[in-house]
Amino acid sequence: MPEESGAAARGVLSELITAEPDRLRRRSISLGVPVDDAEDAAQTSLLRAWRSIAHLETPGPGRVCSWLDAIARNVAIDLARQRARRPQTVLEEDTAGEQPGVDAAVEIRVFLDGALGALHALPETIREPLLLSVVDGLSAEQIAARLGIEPAAARQRISRGRKAMKACRSSGMGEG
Repeated sequence: MPEESGAAARGVLSELITAEPDRLRRRSISLGVPVDDAEDAAQTSLLRAWRSIAHLETPGPGRVCSWLDAIARNVAIDLARQRARRPQTVLEEDTAGEQPGVDAAVEIRVFLDGALGALHALPETIREPLLLSVVDGLSAEQIAARLGIEPAAARQRISRGRKAMKACRSSGMGEG
């Protein structure tokens, strides 16, 4: 029986998206998502909906529509939280057009190579939680769920990874 309702829900979702392909994008904008990010938010909403559609008990058009709106709202909230954690910095006018010299470019490259080497030198059990936190912006609870560990263990591994990277930076990353 659950397979039948899942198939019915997929059909209703497909019809809804076919009939109104811009619906999720417009909904994202109405929820405060910047216009530049609205398409990405709509795609994320659709992906989340498709992945969890089998859990929808009543696959009627009205139910799917409100369920999809709730998913879009959650995506907008997640995006706002992510932006709050990582505010974008605006370049000053006088530095926006400057090109770094060869020496500066080499110095940056050496630093980045050292950082990448230090990152790869971390044990996988520390590197993965650190990358999930820093690159993907996941919380310790989300990381713990993904890796099958306790949230306290995830926080500890992230902290150890940050300390190891800070120690590498203090020692000059790549100077040698």
